[in-house]
Amino acid sequence: MQKDDFIYVAHMLDLARKVLDKTQGLNRWQYDADENLRLALAHLIQTIGEAARRVSTEFRAAHSVILWNQIVGMRHKVVHDYLDVDYDLVWEVAVVDIPVLIESLRQILPPDVINSSTG
Repeated sequence: MQKDDFIYVAHMLDLARKVLDKTQGLNRWQYDADENLRLALAHLIQTIGEAARRVSTEFRAAHSVILWNQIVGMRHKVVHDYLDVDYDLVWEVAVVDIPVLIESLRQILPPDVINSSTG
């Protein structure tokens, strides 16, 4: 495990909390009607994937409950297919997968790291 692993995982948690904050109390119609929200969520999810990509292989193996490959894959999808981002998938990730990810990240981070992260 590299010393930066907890930094990247804490960053993932911070970003995931931002996604949750931005979707709290919203429905799909509101999401569809708000281009800025769609773009913001796509960017946050992309950045979560970038942070996940930087986590060491050893750390990923030790915490296989996190779907690292899928998270990084979503990052690749948003970055490389930027002309054809699937905003249905972005919404699904934001409202279904992100709450699960937050709980999983909270379980693997030490309490002092969780408490020092924003959100």
